[in-house]
Amino acid sequence: MEKSGRIFIAGHNGLVGSAIASRLSDVGYENLILRTRDELDLTESSKVDRFFQEERPDAVILAAAKVGGILANSRFPVQFLEVNLAIQQNVISAAAACGVNRLLFLGSSCIYPRNCDQPIKEEYLLTGALEPTNRAYALAKIAGIELCNSYNYQYGTQFVSLMPTNLYGVGDNYSSEESHVIPGLIRRIHEAKEQGMDEVTIWGTGRPKREFLFSSDLADACLFVLSNIGLILEHLKKDNKIPIINVGSSEELTIEETAKEISRVIGFQGKLVFDRTKPDGTPRKILDTKILSSFGWAATTRLKSGLPVVYQDFLERRASGEWQ
Repeated sequence: MEKSGRIFIAGHNGLVGSAIASRLSDVGYENLILRTRDELDLTESSKVDRFFQEERPDAVILAAAKVGGILANSRFPVQFLEVNLAIQQNVISAAAACGVNRLLFLGSSCIYPRNCDQPIKEEYLLTGALEPTNRAYALAKIAGIELCNSYNYQYGTQFVSLMPTNLYGVGDNYSSEESHVIPGLIRRIHEAKEQGMDEVTIWGTGRPKREFLFSSDLADACLFVLSNIGLILEHLKKDNKIPIINVGSSEELTIEETAKEISRVIGFQGKLVFDRTKPDGTPRKILDTKILSSFGWAATTRLKSGLPVVYQDFLERRASGEWQ
């Protein structure tokens, strides 16, 4: 990509989108196209079509999505399915109609079967049953992958789907209702320390294993793939693989180990209690990242160095009154 290329980052205010916008800006991309949700509702097809016709971006990074943890996914499956299907359909189709040739679609590792072999290879998609607690969200993301693949097959576009593992980073959502694992634990453990509590209750057994990826590393992976998209697609096509690429850190911890590390960063000395009546989610989820590593890319941020950065972000945003 030329540094003068016009790149639309859908969802630039979110955890992933903000990291991507920052990374592209840092390396000299001058024409980033950014719109807030109030400026452009991606669920409204007519507005999205008009936007693409007016702006004519050279490339698109689709990071916009309705996301949340186990609680939110379990409570609102209709919204997780409908909103994400609408965003994907509108953006991907409008991009293709306006001649956008390069597009990155950001999915999630929850697209893979609940009990598939580990590490999870891209080829395991649709080989088994999904995790019930986030099935609606996963099905929406799978539909987005297939839409990108279909456009490549029928129209010769260069649309690639990146499947990141569990993410955390600056700008995360620390809501008690909608947060993912790490931001949810940060808030809960911080508030326990602040209130002088002796223990914190955490959903599940603590035994499930997770791989965590710093959002800045994912942003770097997006830039890498966007810059090498032709070469990468040629490689995947040669091996008869659909254009899915896993993005992970290869760093795996149990939920209990993760909570203990967060407690260490926060300085919480109390006990971690696990509520075994609550769901665990997928037992283990670590991605096979051989495709991306074969081209020379690897994550560089370890959890021990990423967590203090995220905790500081939490403190600053809480102090600013962003939430109570």
